[in-house]
Amino acid sequence: MTVPSERLLIVNADDYGLTPAVSRGILRGAREGVITSTSVLVLGSGFSRSVGWLHDETPLGVGVHLALVGEDPPLCSAHDIPTLVDRRGHLPRSWRHLLPKVMAKRIDVADVERELTAQISAARDAGLTIDHLNSHQHVHMFPGLREVVVDLAHRFDVPAVRVTRTASRGPVGRMMRRLAASLERELQADGIVFACDAAGLQEAGRLDETAMLRALDRFALTDAPSVELSGHPGEAEDDERYRYRWGYHWGDELDGVLSPRVRQAVERHGFKLGTFRDLAATKR
Repeated sequence: MTVPSERLLIVNADDYGLTPAVSRGILRGAREGVITSTSVLVLGSGFSRSVGWLHDETPLGVGVHLALVGEDPPLCSAHDIPTLVDRRGHLPRSWRHLLPKVMAKRIDVADVERELTAQISAARDAGLTIDHLNSHQHVHMFPGLREVVVDLAHRFDVPAVRVTRTASRGPVGRMMRRLAASLERELQADGIVFACDAAGLQEAGRLDETAMLRALDRFALTDAPSVELSGHPGEAEDDERYRYRWGYHWGDELDGVLSPRVRQAVERHGFKLGTFRDLAATKR
């Protein structure tokens, strides 16, 4: 892999479109803070109401936060994706419910492809230029699903896919490192780019100023030419977020990306803020 002359830092905000208040927080973090990129959750209840706001944020990189799990309904009908949904037409609530079915081959890959195609198409139909793919609860990391995402990246000419990473030394950390190594090999073989290091998995919902500074300090000790810091910022007050009982601290994360101390740490460590499109340009 070619090492760029400057170390690229992508600060990505997941879940754009979850609610309008989340979207507003992300846009504020881009205008006033260090956010450079966001991933739209097409299934989110606020997507249709806030997707148009992205057209005024031209420097902001945009990707799709693909969803096969969660509280919100799929785009496809239950008739079109019968193995992905229950009798009420709902997706599995979490990866813990989805992955055993994938491993047991009870999920038809064609259903996965159909729903994810619909989500990417919806983002494109809204006028968005997509420069990366990732997924809600990181399910694209797993065999049986990652192959579909890689194929869709090719089909839609999306240059980058997230490789989720963690510094955790526990069982989850070991599993994620194995999955990351496998996905890296597949992406390299297919000419799809990815950040060489990342943080945000174990910090999910808690990527406040302290956690961001800690992650930046860790990145500074590595020789990774590109890194991704992913979080979930949003406005602190949000009446529509009651359905998402994730225990996330959206407001604290927004304060983190707005923090002058974080901006200073980015500059002190010599990172250049950018997007996945910028990352792809370094590999040409």
